[in-house]
Amino acid sequence: MTAAIRAEGLRKAFGGRPVLRGVDLEAPAGTVLGVLGPNGAGKTTTVRILTTLLAADAGRASVAGFDVAARGREVRRRIGLTGQSTAVDGLLTARENLALIGRLLRLGRAGTRRRVDALLDRFGLAAAADLPAATLSGGLRRRLDLAACVLGEPAVLFLDEPTTGLDPVSRTVLWDLVRDLVGGGATVLLTTQYLEEADALADRIAVVDAGRVIAEGTPAALKRKAGRDRLEVVLARPAETAETARLLTRLAGHPARPDPDRAAVAVPLPGGLDDLARVAAGLSAAGVAVTDFTLHRPTLDDVFFALTGAGEAEPAA
Repeated sequence: MTAAIRAEGLRKAFGGRPVLRGVDLEAPAGTVLGVLGPNGAGKTTTVRILTTLLAADAGRASVAGFDVAARGREVRRRIGLTGQSTAVDGLLTARENLALIGRLLRLGRAGTRRRVDALLDRFGLAAAADLPAATLSGGLRRRLDLAACVLGEPAVLFLDEPTTGLDPVSRTVLWDLVRDLVGGGATVLLTTQYLEEADALADRIAVVDAGRVIAEGTPAALKRKAGRDRLEVVLARPAETAETARLLTRLAGHPARPDPDRAAVAVPLPGGLDDLARVAAGLSAAGVAVTDFTLHRPTLDDVFFALTGAGEAEPAA
């Protein structure tokens, strides 16, 4: 697949302080690349370089097939960008905000009207179309910001923490809109600190820390790197905790960890569901009574904390 976004060895320093230390990224056309990292990891600086708002000190990057340094105007014609704060004019109505963008893009009066009406409907803004943007809820302003971002039908979208501060319902609506845009052929680079957001939307994820990409892959592949499946059993008879830990060690082939205070035992299950079935049968045959039997799978939270040290990154932008 053709790469819609490609960065190779991006470096940037401010006042002699390194912020990016050789960032490599790639997003095939029609996919979502999630960029995860703690505060100050360099995510926003990377977006600013890829969108031609900032020049890199070293390295190279292309967006939609054009070099961001040498062909910046061509890049800007093909991208949309939403920052961490909405960029709509609070004094204008939702309709007026979109119409202004249409005029700036020289879509013509009729073309702008058609496009604005379509986006107001598509983004669930029709009922609020003639209200000042300042009176809209945070979720509706975010939808308006995203609608403005895609009014020119860009090939590549950069969404820099687009759902920060939104309630869960508004966040889910934005997720659906992003999926819809990608289904229509757009490529998205999404920076986020919401791990479930990256898990839900991204085809591939790059984890950035202290200005470097420290891991990259599909969400499933990254989860596998974070650790193995783990079974936790809570016992009906607390006195059997130590004995059950020994039994689970034999059944699973890995050391089990008892928790006497909770009458629980945890054990790694690298074989996943196959191991689970065998261990369950062994516990049943031994007459062990349980009140809870849970298989814990690695999450992106596990990936994030394992790779970044719970966010102990150097300060960066």
